[in-house]
Amino acid sequence: MRIRIQVSTATVQALHMRLQQAYQHDEVRVVRRTTVLLDLLVHHMPVEVLCEQWGLSPACLSGWRQAFLRRGMDSVVYRHGGGRRPQLTAKQKKRVVELREAGPLVVGCETACWTSVLIRVLIWREFGGLSNCQYVCTLLPNLGCSLQKARLVSDQRDTAKRLAWLGEQWPAIFRAATRCHGLILCEDEARCAQWGSLSSTWARRGQPPEVKTSGKRQGDKVFGAIAYCSGRLCSQGIEGRLTSDSSQGFLRMILAHTTAHLLLIHDGARYHTSQATQQFLETHRERITAYPLLV
Repeated sequence: MRIRIQVSTATVQALHMRLQQAYQHDEVRVVRRTTVLLDLLVHHMPVEVLCEQWGLSPACLSGWRQAFLRRGMDSVVYRHGGGRRPQLTAKQKKRVVELREAGPLVVGCETACWTSVLIRVLIWREFGGLSNCQYVCTLLPNLGCSLQKARLVSDQRDTAKRLAWLGEQWPAIFRAATRCHGLILCEDEARCAQWGSLSSTWARRGQPPEVKTSGKRQGDKVFGAIAYCSGRLCSQGIEGRLTSDSSQGFLRMILAHTTAHLLLIHDGARYHTSQATQQFLETHRERITAYPLLV
């Protein structure tokens, strides 16, 4: 004779609440155990179906049910039952974090980006144990790491000069613009490739996804300048290469649309600093004052 166990409404609510807490804290084992108990005791699903669905044995489900009937919600927990000793001690993990923050170049690697292979080499060199990639890929998220793209930063950037420019030249530019009621324009250029760009994505191992492209190695180029005070944008698309002539054409377009004096801040691109552009700026010095960024 088969006996059906009927649980109270309060117990069902407690199981659902425990399930929500397990989802919030990413407790995978508790989510599985609570879901199985709900299906077994509340929805009365057959043991055979649950065993096939979750890959569990009938003895395991029977043990979970008996524990719940004896101890109630206190049984719906996961306690680590021991296992192998960790490959790295807490002190060694702290050392790995310090070396990771220092960067691969500092510890003698000829690259600026950490990979799991380099972390393995680092652990082997520091502590003498060669960990496998699976352990390293599990260890790094626990040490505050995540897989992400690096960001390029110019190696010619001089922090001291940048701070000096912000503290000295920028206030002078702002005062000059106030005196002559001029426009402070920050100019730059952009190249927009027609074939787009790729980023990291998740996919099945061994089957990298394919992204269709036209195959045309072409792109659009545009000059742009933003007025510091008003946020007004001036832009002009061009065909061909970015040259001194196209740069001067963009400035002529701005001059034709405003009567104010222009205080132009631009970078050190060759078409900004060429002799032809310098002659153009000298010819229009009554309308344009250029401030090249050399930091």
